[in-house]
Amino acid sequence: MVSVAVATLGTSCSVCSAPATCFGPICPGFIQTRGVFLLPALSFIAALQIKTTVVYPATEKHLQKYLRQEVHLIRETWEDYKNITLPFIQSQSFSIQWVYNILEKKAEADRIIHENPDPCNGFVLVPDFKWNQNQLDDLYLIALIHRRDVKSLRDLTAEHLPLLRNILQEGTEAVAKRFGVPGSQLRIYLHYQPSYYHLHVHFTALGYDAPGSSVERAHLLADVIDNLAMDSMYYQKRALTFALRADELLLKKFQEEGRV
Repeated sequence: MVSVAVATLGTSCSVCSAPATCFGPICPGFIQTRGVFLLPALSFIAALQIKTTVVYPATEKHLQKYLRQEVHLIRETWEDYKNITLPFIQSQSFSIQWVYNILEKKAEADRIIHENPDPCNGFVLVPDFKWNQNQLDDLYLIALIHRRDVKSLRDLTAEHLPLLRNILQEGTEAVAKRFGVPGSQLRIYLHYQPSYYHLHVHFTALGYDAPGSSVERAHLLADVIDNLAMDSMYYQKRALTFALRADELLLKKFQEEGRV
C-alpha cells in the first residue's frame, strides 16, 4: 500500500473556525477526503491500493510537516523544560479549540466510541482522522481528557493516576467491545513532545507502524502509570528525550541556549 498526502492551501477550519491557526496534528476540519483507489492500468499488479489524505485548507505548518528534513535528538532536563520548553509553549498561540469542540460535542459527536463524563477523571475516545475505519490493520484512536489543565507528560503527577487508569482500562474495554481487538494487540501511549498541548493518549494496532510510535517519542501508558505510582514527581525529575525537525522553532530555542 502506498500512502500519498495531498495538501491544498486554504484559509479556515470547518471545525474550529480559526483562520489558518489550528495547529493540532491535523484538525478534524482539515480532513476532507480519504479514500482507497485501484489503478487497473498497472496490469502487472493484481491490486494496487493507494490511500490518499487530503488536507484542506492547509497552512504552511501542514506543508512543512510532509517535507523531509534533518532531525535532532534533544535531551530535555526538568530545568530545560522550565527555562526553554514551557516559556516557548506559553508564547505560542496553539489553537486547540477543535479539541474543546469534540469534548463539548459541538463537532464529531457521532464518532465518539466511548466517554467517561467525569470532569476530573473522564475522557472521550474517538477515532483518529488518520484512520478511515475500513480495516483494523491501522486502527488508531485518541483519548482526549475532559480536564483542561494538563498539557503534556510533564504535568502528570500521582494526582492523575485515577484518570490514566480509567483511560487504560475503559479505553481497552471499549476497543475490544467495538472492534474486537484485545488489549494484548494494542499499543497505548503518549507522545512527548505532543503535537498539541492538551493531554491525549494514542490507541493503535500493535502491528501498525504508526507515526510517532518510535522510542524517542512514545511513552507507553502502562509504564507512565507505574512510574507515577513509584514517584509522584517522576516526570518533574527525569530528563526526557525527543526529536525535533530542523525547521521547528523549539529546536532553535534549544540551540540558542547551547543545549544542542
